[in-house]
Amino acid sequence: MKCRRKINEKERGGGRRLRTAAARRGAPGAVNTRGPQPAARRRPVHPPRRVARRTARRLGRRLLALAAFALLLVGVWRLSAWAAGGVRALLGRGYTASDGLVAGSGSATGGTASPPPAAGGWELTLVNADHPLPADWQVETVEVAGGERVDQRILPALQQLFDAARAQGLYPVVASGYRTNQEQQQILEDKIAAYRQEGYPDDLARQAAAQWVAQPGTSEHELGLAVDINPDGSMGTGQELYDWLLEHAWEYGFIKRYPADKVDITGISNEPWHYRYVGREAARAITEQGLCLEEYLGEG
Repeated sequence: MKCRRKINEKERGGGRRLRTAAARRGAPGAVNTRGPQPAARRRPVHPPRRVARRTARRLGRRLLALAAFALLLVGVWRLSAWAAGGVRALLGRGYTASDGLVAGSGSATGGTASPPPAAGGWELTLVNADHPLPADWQVETVEVAGGERVDQRILPALQQLFDAARAQGLYPVVASGYRTNQEQQQILEDKIAAYRQEGYPDDLARQAAAQWVAQPGTSEHELGLAVDINPDGSMGTGQELYDWLLEHAWEYGFIKRYPADKVDITGISNEPWHYRYVGREAARAITEQGLCLEEYLGEG
């Protein structure tokens, strides 16, 4: 009896183990002794068309965001360009405290421009190595854009010259105007020092500098009637402006003072930016006859 009871207990124990294992496997009819279990979550499978539509919508949203960002960049660029144009209008085109020199003023251009003040001989004053600045020379200057100054008597003609250039899409600036004797001396010394740094001996450095910079007391810049005219670097090239000045500056009383073919007379190398006011009548004659100022005055 004892042996049979042990066998029955083993059988019952084995049955419980089998039922428990079956419950773990989820077999039909198995007893689940661990309580309710959550159902397994399966990822839904969408039809191909639905997936394509979803992908297209996602791509469309990204393209729309990219287009909006591009429009924002264009807006910022245009705003920057507008602001830069305004700065150039105030600085590059410039204004004087009294007359708005080198800013568009609505004055007539070309041959119809109103004439500057009547000439009285002062506009033909010759200054070069052989003719120093007159001891009694006096000049009243006016400040223009960038801090440069010119003789106030040439202001109307210079204004008209700049207005005409702008009408042709050119934007000149006064790079250099009136200079004192001390300023001219400093410019000469700087030029000599630059040649020395290039390896020129002292005497050759001075000779080379003299081809570009006049000795103090012999520079037209000390008259206040000469200006170095350069282009606004962001609005055009120098050669375009220099070609236009060569053809039209005489209409406003200015001449190219140091032509390339007159170096042996003027003593100064070709300077396409250096223009001198001599009055409209003299400027016409000098230009038409291909002269320099020395030749026009009989000093050449």
